[in-house]
Amino acid sequence: MANTAPKVPAEERQEAPEVVDRKAEALAKLIRKSKHMVVFTGAGVSTSAGIPDFRGPDGIWTLRAQGKQRAGAVNTLQAVPTLTHMALVELQNRGMLKYLISQNCDGLHRRSGILPNNLSELHGNNTRESCKDCGKEFIRDFRAVASYEKTVHDHRTGRKCTLCDGALLDSIINFGESLPEAPLQLARDHGARADLFLVLGSSITVTPANEIPEVAGRNRGAKLVICNLQDTPLDGLADLRVYSKSDDLMLCVMEKLDIPIPTFILRRRLTVQMETTGDDRRQLRVCGVDVDGTPVSFLRSVKLEYNRRVARSEPFVINFRGDVEPGTELVLQLEFMGNYCEPDLKISHEYSGDDTKTLYFLEYNPQTREWKTST
Repeated sequence: MANTAPKVPAEERQEAPEVVDRKAEALAKLIRKSKHMVVFTGAGVSTSAGIPDFRGPDGIWTLRAQGKQRAGAVNTLQAVPTLTHMALVELQNRGMLKYLISQNCDGLHRRSGILPNNLSELHGNNTRESCKDCGKEFIRDFRAVASYEKTVHDHRTGRKCTLCDGALLDSIINFGESLPEAPLQLARDHGARADLFLVLGSSITVTPANEIPEVAGRNRGAKLVICNLQDTPLDGLADLRVYSKSDDLMLCVMEKLDIPIPTFILRRRLTVQMETTGDDRRQLRVCGVDVDGTPVSFLRSVKLEYNRRVARSEPFVINFRGDVEPGTELVLQLEFMGNYCEPDLKISHEYSGDDTKTLYFLEYNPQTREWKTST
């Protein structure tokens, strides 16, 4: 079964560094030649972030089969994207990675910087929910998962859509449920177009996702490369098979390509807009948005300097009793969810005199705990 594992896990193998180095050189050559590279990721790309896999020696289902529970797993909201995540972001940014297909629900690909239009999260994302009625999506800085326990197929999160008041549903795909049609079709389309299909950290056993790399493996015009510590059912179709941790392989590949792997920077986008209400009063609206305009919840509160009132719920709205003069400087103090220990941030917003929406770019380095802002 896809959601089970034997008590004794399959053997993990790690090839010698010189072997991995040689295979990394071969993969780098394939990447340079590729016109449409597609990457397919599994739980193995997140293990170095402290998130367990499923079928490894300490995997979730392996321990379950042994009657054990895992201790000390990292909260996925606090996990830092790995070298593999960031290498894939850089390959995307340079136009070398055309599409990413992931079986992971941890949200690290999107948080690391993979663009929504370049990503199919086939099994969902535990920080993404959508409206049952209007379909509007929302990204959260908290676990947006079902709060109802009557059945695993009841995906209601207990929140309501801010646009139409419809029930919000989580995006997690439970066993026995169909994959979302649009992401699955995009994954299949890109998989069929791929001239290089790279599998990283996946056992390639869960259907129907595992059918996508199989199609690529049987395509004479494509090269299939698999990197996983355990054997997979598609090893016989692989043009290049690497027994390695994905970080070890991708670090070596990026060195061969002479492309540095960027440090993870938490990037946020914030809109600030003065609006006129029906009674001719003014209100300031502050919202988080993703690169594609999807609303993102990452703030706990917004406070206007020299004002006692604090906006503590979305949408963050600050009301003004009188008129606001053009050129007025409004200093906003932002309090974040704090999964990466983000300190509060002050931004200065100058009111232009109209209802123009201003977009602010916020960049946070978890290592230095410093913010940078721009417009």
